Amino acid sequence: MSESQLWDDVDDYFTTHLTPHDDALEAALRDSEAAELPPVNVTAPQGKLLQLLAQAQGARHILEIGTLGGYSAIWLGRALPADGRLISLEYNPKHAEVATRNIARAGLDKLVEVRVGPALESLPKLADENPPPFDLVFIDADKANNPHYVEWALKLTSTGSLIIVDNVVRGGRVADAGSTEPDIEGTRAAIELIGSHPRLSGTAIQTVGGKGYDGFALARVLA
Repeated sequence: MSESQLWDDVDDYFTTHLTPHDDALEAALRDSEAAELPPVNVTAPQGKLLQLLAQAQGARHILEIGTLGGYSAIWLGRALPADGRLISLEYNPKHAEVATRNIARAGLDKLVEVRVGPALESLPKLADENPPPFDLVFIDADKANNPHYVEWALKLTSTGSLIIVDNVVRGGRVADAGSTEPDIEGTRAAIELIGSHPRLSGTAIQTVGGKGYDGFALARVLA
């Protein structure tokens, strides 16, 4: 058995026992595939981790950068109280349309709002609205702009907020200091920003599973 097959089998086992059958989530994946969205959504165990982290935070306000088909937004939205709010930013109008349908079918359209457009244009507009500080920010969009997204997350959060950056290992390529690939340069810049910023305390975790070899970074806002 190959390593990747073993990772898939373990993910399948965890999914079976820790993330029970769920019509809305499974339909979101089917509709995303039917619409030919790229298959880069989080796995079910990763989605459950996002939900648990949001619940541990007692999150009432969540910001997601990168919606895709709405799969992670459903996981996060289910962690919110009845008067909570999740704003998800999506560059691609087609992706946003699929996500909006998936979110509504999950019964979360009153809590989750998908905004369409480049995130670096949507974020200043969001800041101008002077929203309450976001308790959790999930960054899972174009990796080249990761450091900019972390900087905006800092502007839109407060002490104790949690910032999560997905896909930071890139199959191990993040360790290549000589890489000129934009996704690697952006990811390295984000990691180094988290490590050097006086308002952040962070770490990064390597993962294997249905999405291969990757990982995520976690940063807590200190002040």
